[in-house]
Amino acid sequence: MLWLTLGGFLSVLVLISTDTEMRLREELFLRSLGFPAKPNPVSPPAIPSVLWKIYNQRMGSMTPKKNQDLCFVEEFNVPGSVIRVFPDQGRFIPTSSGPPPNLCLEKRLFFNLSAMEKEEMVTMGRLELRFSQNTYYGQTFDLRLYRILQMSLKGMGSQKTSRKLLAAQTFRLLHKSMYFNLTDVCQIWRDPHKNLGLALELFHRKESTVDDCQGIQTFLYTTLLTVTLNPLQCKRPRKKRSYGKLPFLASNICKKRRLYVEFREVGWQNWVIAPRGYMANYCYGECPYPLTEMLNGSNHAILQTLAHSFEPEDIPLPCCVPTKMSPISMLFYDNNDNVVLRHYENMAVDECGCR
Repeated sequence: MLWLTLGGFLSVLVLISTDTEMRLREELFLRSLGFPAKPNPVSPPAIPSVLWKIYNQRMGSMTPKKNQDLCFVEEFNVPGSVIRVFPDQGRFIPTSSGPPPNLCLEKRLFFNLSAMEKEEMVTMGRLELRFSQNTYYGQTFDLRLYRILQMSLKGMGSQKTSRKLLAAQTFRLLHKSMYFNLTDVCQIWRDPHKNLGLALELFHRKESTVDDCQGIQTFLYTTLLTVTLNPLQCKRPRKKRSYGKLPFLASNICKKRRLYVEFREVGWQNWVIAPRGYMANYCYGECPYPLTEMLNGSNHAILQTLAHSFEPEDIPLPCCVPTKMSPISMLFYDNNDNVVLRHYENMAVDECGCR
């Protein structure tokens, strides 16, 4: 009975050890993808249509199109490997005493860019302002957008902050989106101490027939879309030698094997939006002596097989490893519940060889 109890205890320890090792491996892999921890969306927002469109154009057949540069965003004509949409975390500013004439609303806009890695360079920042309903059709509005440079401790009103005018625009059709280039501002905001957000003011013209426009804030929708480039992950691949293909390979010879990774099976289905899985593949097999060029072996591998033939007990044969890999694009929620479209290199095995 003691042995059974001890055996059961040891079995539990083995299971705990295995589970801990698996979690550690998952954490290490997530860190290599740029995640400090496994995302767990709490209040995930709707997927922006622009990200769905770009993703479908890139990965319409579950694999990247041939000769497609996934480190360049053709839709915006800018270099980049990561596309993010940040929701507005600002708030409306209560009307203070003596507000400017015809002021409809005053709002602070704030976007948390802390999810960006320090190596990333901002190549595009675009603010979208949209009104979900066209309640005030026919009125003319004046819009002013400021970057906040310094915040007063006394309050958040426009009279208590140091700010810089970024844009001034007059418009009528509230149901259409308005876009503002914030690329330079986003690059400055990489320093969190300089990210104090924006100030948005909306005025109605004096000649307007409707004076009360307080309800306009109910329909205001603001987001920030950024494109960034990580030069460490977007290096130009070197041209590799091609040795041709074997007309026939025995089952135990080094070659590519099919492997489909289903994200649900690894517990990632609640934060990976698309794809649901992809053909990752893997390399498996022997690198026998003599190692011919048909097995895509390096010069070092060829010499190693020769040395193995003289000292088989001391020198092992080369290993079967990936020699050509391809990227994929993933649409997901990050650790801040932002929707992100990101390009990842070396995710799928295309060819194998002996090294």
